[in-house]
Amino acid sequence: MKYGTVKNIKKEVLSNNWYTLRKVTFEYQREDGEWETQVREAYDRGNGAVILLYNNDKGTVILTRQFRMPTYLNGNEDGMLIEACAGILEKGNAEQTIIMEVEEETGYMVSDVQKVFESYMSPGSVTEILHFFIGQYTENMRVGEGGGAEDETENIEVLEMSFEDALKLVQNGKIRDAKTIMLLQYAQINKLFSVNNIHS
Repeated sequence: MKYGTVKNIKKEVLSNNWYTLRKVTFEYQREDGEWETQVREAYDRGNGAVILLYNNDKGTVILTRQFRMPTYLNGNEDGMLIEACAGILEKGNAEQTIIMEVEEETGYMVSDVQKVFESYMSPGSVTEILHFFIGQYTENMRVGEGGGAEDETENIEVLEMSFEDALKLVQNGKIRDAKTIMLLQYAQINKLFSVNNIHS
């Protein structure tokens, strides 16, 4: 693209209740060189991290199930969603955040995690960048029941299932969470369960 630059950016806060919703007015230079005024809304909820916990010996993964109101409002009959463990970054450190979230949500204490990629999850309306991790777990890493932080009303159910069963849940539409599908497909493409090819 020859142009595609912006100028005269003006931001207006529409809501700052839970996270921050802004109305952004700006001038955008089109490919023909002309400038046009555009208006967008951008929801800033910070950045996040997500992890696929897997056990190579058992061929299993750890996922969670919890109620998600936005999905309930958009056709998910019981509002429950199966997901990989995830959380909003605290103090900007993705690795430390995901290690903390794993213990809070699943009850496992892990220390060795590997970042595999990052992604904008809904770039048309949400500013969030999500950092994707994988990490191995064993039974002796379990230090609690999980379920989420008591002060965050999460009510998280911890699920352990075979990797093959998790892939089947994607295929039959029982897993519909994008970040979880992306990590399961990463594991499938990179054959995490056929050879231990995690780089140290």
